[in-house]
This record gives sequence, structure tokens and C-alpha cells, in this order.
Amino acid sequence: MGSNSVFKNLLKKQPGLVLNKLWLRWLLAAGFFTLILMILYLTLAAARVELELGRPSPRKIVAEWDAIDYYTTNQLREEAAQAVAESFDFDLAVLVRAEERINTFFSVARDIQRTPELEPQEQTALFIAAVEVELDEPLAMSFLDARPTDLEEMRLQLLDVVGNILEQGVKAPGLDSARRQAVQEISFLLFSQDQKRVIGKLAQTVMEPNMIYNPVATNQAREAARQAVPPIRILRGTEIVSEREIVTERHLAQLQELGQLRGAGGYAMFFGLAVLLLVIFIIVGIYLYIFQQEIYHDTVRLVLLGLIVVITLSLTIAATYFSGYLVPVAMGAILIAVLLNPQLAVLMAIVMSVFVALVTGNDFRFMLVALFGALIAIYSVSQVSRRSDLTRAGFYVAALNMVTIIGFFLFAGTLRFEYELLREFSVGILAGITNGLFSAVMAIGLLPYLESGFGLTTSVTLLELANPNHPLLKKLLMEAPGTYHHSLVVANLAEAAAEAVGADPLLARVGSFYHDVGKVKRPYFFIENQLGENPHEKISPNLSTLIITSHIKDGMELAKKEKLPRVIQEIIEQHHGNSLVSYFFHQASEKCQDSKDSPCEDNFRYEAPLPESKEAAIILLADSVEAAARAMPKPIGGRIESVVRKIVKDKLNDGQFDRCDITFKELDMIASAFVKILSGIYHNRIEYPEKELKAEIERGRKNGSSDS
Repeated sequence: MGSNSVFKNLLKKQPGLVLNKLWLRWLLAAGFFTLILMILYLTLAAARVELELGRPSPRKIVAEWDAIDYYTTNQLREEAAQAVAESFDFDLAVLVRAEERINTFFSVARDIQRTPELEPQEQTALFIAAVEVELDEPLAMSFLDARPTDLEEMRLQLLDVVGNILEQGVKAPGLDSARRQAVQEISFLLFSQDQKRVIGKLAQTVMEPNMIYNPVATNQAREAARQAVPPIRILRGTEIVSEREIVTERHLAQLQELGQLRGAGGYAMFFGLAVLLLVIFIIVGIYLYIFQQEIYHDTVRLVLLGLIVVITLSLTIAATYFSGYLVPVAMGAILIAVLLNPQLAVLMAIVMSVFVALVTGNDFRFMLVALFGALIAIYSVSQVSRRSDLTRAGFYVAALNMVTIIGFFLFAGTLRFEYELLREFSVGILAGITNGLFSAVMAIGLLPYLESGFGLTTSVTLLELANPNHPLLKKLLMEAPGTYHHSLVVANLAEAAAEAVGADPLLARVGSFYHDVGKVKRPYFFIENQLGENPHEKISPNLSTLIITSHIKDGMELAKKEKLPRVIQEIIEQHHGNSLVSYFFHQASEKCQDSKDSPCEDNFRYEAPLPESKEAAIILLADSVEAAARAMPKPIGGRIESVVRKIVKDKLNDGQFDRCDITFKELDMIASAFVKILSGIYHNRIEYPEKELKAEIERGRKNGSSDS
């Protein structure tokens, strides 16, 4: 599309810059990079402070927004977890195993006592080798000298002692204590000292922990205790540290959570931010170079893109002082989608959402709400059919913001019926809804200024121009009705052809409405408006040509007076190119047949530029084709196609498409679209014989009178 912007006029005055657009792009990129970097850095630096542990704070610091105090919350949760006792499982098999080992010990002793053929020394050695208790020879001999009844009594007493202790529960750390208790209780039994020493050793050997630590159950109980402690919140306006107060780890942790703590190296933050921003600029530049060549080579649109980003960033920073959910990234996305294109708007929505994360202390909630809102806004305005669609987009953004914020609160588990939490939730929902409505209002308000300032024509403007109540269209209808009808047919032809070749159908249609608006100055010199006498019959072909071709100049004057967009003016100016006014040229040639002087063809051509866009070329063809089809005595399918393709071929051979990027294949598709539309307009009709027609009219009258 063309441009009559202030910025292009300024650039035209700087031939050096125009000649070297690459350097101009670098200059623009450097300028916006520096501007955005300084905005971000100053915003982040102003919100942060530099403190040292153990030293007094230079000033009073309060929370600039709500946040969770993870330091205090984690401390309280750990205290609650440590207060939970460890979980143990009672192992019944330990007692059974101990009883079996005790019974085995005494069974071995009895078996050895029942072998009298062995000498005492042999019995002692055999006993020491057979049992699991470490015994010396005197203790083993003393134990074997006990009577069977005493052995049985010792067994029962030992089982009782071990059983009582194990039933109380023995943990691994308390095993030594349990063993000492068993030895102490055995010392009170009525046996010899050596025998008590033997069964004491046996008790210590068979004693095992039967309270087994259960780490899973313990961790589950402690985790439940941790989760039972609600998160401690730092509310906006809360004093974190007083002036001259000694800075503690808690202060530093709270400021870190709030994103208000400046690192020891301010330069490091600046250069880190510059690197991140440079990466973003490189990604955007590569994307523009590969996928958006038209914008990449248009410095005016690059300026517009940078300006929208700066405006959105500035409003984002202002909005964060109220709520992170209020940042109007959707506004910037709407403007880019409408003024440039939706594909670029998606990338810039991601970029601007990254800026949101930076200015809100890396809070991904605000970033995702901004991103989701921007994406739904782009989707809503990708096919704008009226200005109210922008308002509808605002409602879509508000609704999606509300759902996303609810999802975040549910995900974080903080949506409970408590006053502070409900208050925060309500403020977030209100901010999300306000964000959508505010973004739409700002986009609607800024759009006309950006359109006129940068000379862009959006689909919204084209739709407004397509309104039949526009002053120029009403004037065309009243003063040149034939031309008005002709323009409507041309609009249908041009729109269908533009859709076929991937041009802008809305621009082709609206351009067709206004392409012949200059004919209102002398309407009856054009055949479609003539009801009777043709004024050209009384004047020379040269004068007729001058009158006919002057409707281009007249149309431009009216377009400028009504401040039509430059792109429409270009169509008005280019829709005939420098075509030959063949009727009057041939008329002049016939008059000069008897003389040696033949008319100069250049005197019978339009003095206008060739079409420079597909839309202008399509309208040039549609205009010629419609006039030719209307002039045909019997326009039927085959004849229509023949005429259409002849006109396309003649215009091509005449060089009318030398300045627009239209291909042979596209010209064929345009011709096919014209034939389809014209065949529908001039379809065959049933011709009633005159007598039958009169009889049919008479029957209709009689039926009408009888009904009344």
C-alpha cells in the first residue's frame, strides 16, 4: 500500500538516507534498542535497592506489590515438620526370632548334658562351638553343670525378660539401653553369677530392634504438616526493613522474592539486560528479513513497529504500579495485527510478554496472562469486518484473562475462603477484565492517529469507505447513477479476481467504488450516464479524449478534498494507466484518411502512471472488461470469454502491467474469474413472444383485481 505519511516526506528530504536504507535500518534498530534498554534499566534500577548482610539499611523499604514470603514460610513449615514424631513399624518377627534363638540355645545345652560318654572338657568345647554366644570355658562349664530344672527355669525367666522388653518396643538408637535393661533384670534372678552372666550374654545377643523406622510414613506426615502451614504473604505496602535497621538474611530473602534487591554489580545487570534485549532484536530482525520482507524494507513501518512497542512498554510499566494483571500487551498486539499483519503480531506479543516478565520481577503469572490475552486479541482482529470487532476483541481478552487468573489461583492452591486471599483474587480478576477493555479502548483510540501519521490504510478504514453513505459515493449515485452501477459491477469483478490471485479483495472492492468518482464533474460525457443525445457527436475526437481522460485528474482532486487514503488515490490515478482511448483515436484516424497527417497516438492516451499494485491492475482490467461486456449486443458465455481474454492480452501487449508484479498465470486466473462473474450477470433469459407477454400481463391484472 502507498503512504502519504509525514515520515516518508521527511525521508524524501534526506537523499543520503534513502539511498542507503540498510544504514537507516541499522540506525532505527540502534535507536529503539537504546530507548527500550534505558526504559527497562531505569525501571528495574529504580525498583531495586542494594543492601549488605549485617549492615544498616540506607533507607526504609516497603513492598511494591504482593508476594509470598518464602523465607518465613519455609522456616515455619520446617518447624512444623520437625515437630512431627518419626513413624515406626512394629516387627513381630523379632520376638519370635528371639524366642527361637533362646530355645535353640537351651536345647543345645540339654542335648550336650544328655551325652555322658563325653568328658566335661569335651562337652564344654562342643557347647562353645555350637552356640552363637561368645563364652569362655569356665562360664560354659558352669552353665552345663546346672540341673535340667534350673535350665528350664532360666529359659522361662529369660523369655519373660526379653519378651517384656521387646513388647515395649526397641528402636535402633535404644538397642544398647534395652540390652542393659535386660542384663539388669537378669541380675536379680536367683541363679549363680556365672549362669546369670551366660543368660545375660544370650539376652544381649538375641535382642534386636523391633521398632523399624518408616521413612515414607514419616516424610508423608511431615509433608502434611508442612502443607498445613499456609504461605506467609508480603502485602503491598508492608515495611520490609526500616531505615538504619541491621539487614538480616530474612530481609534479603524477602526483597529477593519481591524483585527489589539490586545485585552487588549494577553494571552486570545493565549488560545482562542489554544482552537479553540484543537477542530479542536479532530474533525479530531475522524474522522480518525471512518472513516479512515488505516490512523489513519499509523504514516507515519499522518506525511504526518500534513506536507501538515503546508505547506498549511504557503503559506496561505504568500498569504494574496497580497490578501485574493490568499490563496492556493486548493493545500492542491489536495495533500490530491491524496496522501491519497478524503473523508479526504473534512474535511481538511474545517479545512484549518477555518485557512484562522483566518489569514484574520475573513473575511468570503476569507474563502468561499478558501473552494469552495478546494471542486471543490477535485471533479476534485477524479478520476485521467492522470497527466494533476491536471492541469485541477487548471482551475476548477480558474473558480469557479472567479464566487464566482463576487457573493460576487454583494451580497454586491459594483459592480459599479467607479474606486476604479472596481480596487478592478479586483484585486480580478485576485487573484482568479491565486489562481487556482498556486494551481495546486504547487500540481504538490510537488507531486513527497511527493510520494517518504513518499513511497506512487498514481494513477498518476500507470498510468505513465502503459504506454507501459516504459523501462521495452518495454524490456518485445521485449525479452519475450509471457510473455508480458500473462501479458496483467492477467491484464484484475486482474482488473475485483479487481473491483468485491472493491480492487484497477488500482493497480491490473499495478501490473499485471510487475509481471513476471523477466522472461526477461531467457525468453526461460518459456513455453509462447518457439518456439520449451524445455530446461527443458535436465535438472533435481530440476534445472528447481530453474530457474523457480528465476524469482521472478530477477524481484525484475529489479524493484529496475528501482526504481519501493514498492507496485509494493511487488506484484512482492508475486504473487506466496510459491506455489508449481507442474509440476516439479510431474516429480521428477515420477523419484523417483523406489527408496525409495521421493523428498522434500519444495525444489519445491517458496521462497517468501505470498500475503499481495487483489491485490497481485488476481494477484496470475489470473496468475495461465491464464496459466491453455492457456494450456487447448479446453477451453470452463464449463471446464473453473471447472478449475478456482479448482485453487482457491487449493490455498486456500495451505494457500496462510493466510496473506491477503480476504473472501470466495470475492474468489467466483473473480472466477466468471475470468470465465466471460476467456469465452470471449476463445469463440467458427466456424471451416471451409479444402476444404471450401481453396475455400474461392481462391475466396478472385480472388476478390482482379479483384478490382485492
